[in-house]
Amino acid sequence: MTPPGRQLILASGSPRRRELLEGVVGPVLVTAPDVDETPHPGESAEALVVRLAEAKARAVAVGHPAGVVIGADTVVVVDGAILGKPVDEADARRMLSLLSGRSHSVMSGLAVVSGDRIETDCVVTEVTFRSLEPHEIEWYVATGDPLDKAGAYGIQGRGALFVTGIIGSYHNVVGLPLQRLDALCTAAGRPLVGTAP
Repeated sequence: MTPPGRQLILASGSPRRRELLEGVVGPVLVTAPDVDETPHPGESAEALVVRLAEAKARAVAVGHPAGVVIGADTVVVVDGAILGKPVDEADARRMLSLLSGRSHSVMSGLAVVSGDRIETDCVVTEVTFRSLEPHEIEWYVATGDPLDKAGAYGIQGRGALFVTGIIGSYHNVVGLPLQRLDALCTAAGRPLVGTAP
């Protein structure tokens, strides 16, 4: 069993992931790794997010061999197309138009590295958008909110106005499915449950 006080390290630059994790365990060390997120030819969305989560966690674990490192990666999938973060405002408009009036999948890969052990998984949540008017898309893009989020929206902010339904983990859509993460951390010997914030 890993000592309960063993340091947790989040291998992510996402402020949303940090906020979610610190909300249940208190302050954690955050290190954003430099990982190429380009999909491999023919790679499925599930394989992509798990590979990237593991790559992020392993990259950070090299510098923190005594810690427990958490890596995560999230994409949106619609019609088989993988939507990561938009490259610019035009790309954000394109993504929001694709999501308008229909359902899509949000997939998050998780990886927990603890010494020689690594635990990985993929969590999928189905989200449904109402139909969006062109002026609503323009308003949302102008806020700047979509530009650093997979699928060009954040369910925890203004993007919530577009969501009519969700099946699965809400926290997964934000970027860090906490219940499944706790299961992986527990399997790696460092449960989140019982950690004092």
